[in-house]
Amino acid sequence: MSGRRPPATPPELPGYTYSRPLGSGGFSDVFLYNQLMPRRKVAVKVLRASPDADQAEFVDEANLMAHVSSHPAIVTIYHADVASDGRPFLVMEYCAGPNLAERYRAERLGVAETLRIGVRLAGAIETAHRAGILHRDIKPANVLTNDYGWPALTDFGISVMGSGAAEAETGMSIPWAAPEFFAEESPRDARADIYSLAATLHTVLAGRSPFEVTGGSNAAFDLISRIAREAPNAIGRADVPLSLENVLVRAMDKRPSRRYATALDFGRALQRVELALHLAPTPTDVPDVRRRTEPES
Repeated sequence: MSGRRPPATPPELPGYTYSRPLGSGGFSDVFLYNQLMPRRKVAVKVLRASPDADQAEFVDEANLMAHVSSHPAIVTIYHADVASDGRPFLVMEYCAGPNLAERYRAERLGVAETLRIGVRLAGAIETAHRAGILHRDIKPANVLTNDYGWPALTDFGISVMGSGAAEAETGMSIPWAAPEFFAEESPRDARADIYSLAATLHTVLAGRSPFEVTGGSNAAFDLISRIAREAPNAIGRADVPLSLENVLVRAMDKRPSRRYATALDFGRALQRVELALHLAPTPTDVPDVRRRTEPES
């Protein structure tokens, strides 16, 4: 595709053999490697050659992800280091299944599965928020599928709540971004992640992003204008209950104060929809702080 840069040359990593590229972003590339001991396939995220400031942010990402990557719906981080050519890298769980963007474009996901995905991701986001981490770029393409068919959230933009870093807009994906990202001097906090998760679930059900107009202009300016001023499009599926639409509408309210206060609250609202549909409620999987008895060094 034009406009996309080719991936950089993969680094030589002791204990790993290179297989193939998996994807490229603005600041990093992801490659598939075979780890020799223990033997397994891994995804390796490699920072592009960049100033020391970017490398420091990459180290921060590795340290922060270590706190939350054990969550079953967050991609696991195995190792972090610096390659011999000076590029920092993260060794991560390889999720071979399609991401949600690929899935919703290829198939129609059912309500029950979408609810399960939403509750599991709500637990993952709540876990990150309790660790003081904002994701900042929740969207279908950043929800991978692990070997057990579970969603696995990846590509944290990494902002630490209360640090001021949340004001940065790099990495934001417009179709799923909360309206406060486009307003000057508007607070951007954990509720922006709740909005983006709801927009992701809306997308999966509708087969298009919430403010995308079929046959119309969906350029960045048009999307931003609709996100700031209009209600999201109706999902348009008879099998999607009004209760679920109402939960998503509340989570995507243009006023952050009207959204669910926490990702856990949002997950519980999705569980109530499951119960109303006579589905078994999906666990939210949040940390049990009572088990954390050892002081951090």
